[in-house]
Amino acid sequence: MKIARFSHEGADPAFGIIDGDEIVVLSGDPMFAGYDTTGDRVPLADAHLLAPVIPRSKVIAVGRNYAAHAAEKGNAVPTHPLLFFKPNTSVVGPGDPIVIPEFAGTVEPEAELAIVIGKVVKNLPREHWQKAVFGYTLGNDVSARTLQQGDGQWARAKGMDTFCPLGPVIETELDPAAVTVTSSINGEAAQSGETKDFIFDVPTLLEFISQAFTLLPGDVILTGTPAGVRPIVPGDTVTVAATGIGELTNPVRAAL
Repeated sequence: MKIARFSHEGADPAFGIIDGDEIVVLSGDPMFAGYDTTGDRVPLADAHLLAPVIPRSKVIAVGRNYAAHAAEKGNAVPTHPLLFFKPNTSVVGPGDPIVIPEFAGTVEPEAELAIVIGKVVKNLPREHWQKAVFGYTLGNDVSARTLQQGDGQWARAKGMDTFCPLGPVIETELDPAAVTVTSSINGEAAQSGETKDFIFDVPTLLEFISQAFTLLPGDVILTGTPAGVRPIVPGDTVTVAATGIGELTNPVRAAL
């Protein structure tokens, strides 16, 4: 089931279930209110899809979770998941611009499968990992490489406004070990990877992360990016995609 967050004809954002070329409108956020419907339907073509979730607490990202990506950046394969945060102010939705400040230097997008947390979780045993998951969406871990290298830590390089596009929908029924993740820039293929090649699979990530942090409904975990990253500049268009979820496309522009 694909869950969308959308606006239509200037109304406040709403949630709905994608049903063919229509959205079945829900009475509230299904993460908290369930799947009761209002009886209304909105043509998908007339809706403006928004980021399907605005994390109430945090975005936790995993670095170097594909061996090939670690290698292309000259890094060793990690012995445990490498974690960092992106603030919820970095989140934008489908079609929203990735805005690059002049001081950012070289900027690269990173296509990622994203986990949307559906309940309060702490010290989750890996055998119960599915209890934590509401669904999956796409994430783009936009990264300012010049700042990342110069700062020596990743907060500014990866946490700037607009540096975490999410969308287009949340898929609630997906095998996270059988997903192809790709990116393209201006229609030209860039990244491609299979989640079966994760260094740390989703059960391992959820167990490891929940030992350190209490996970809350609406939190998002970015699971790592495959090899093939390349720079973007204002005027470009970036698309990240995953089997079973769809495509997330964002234009790139310079900060005013």
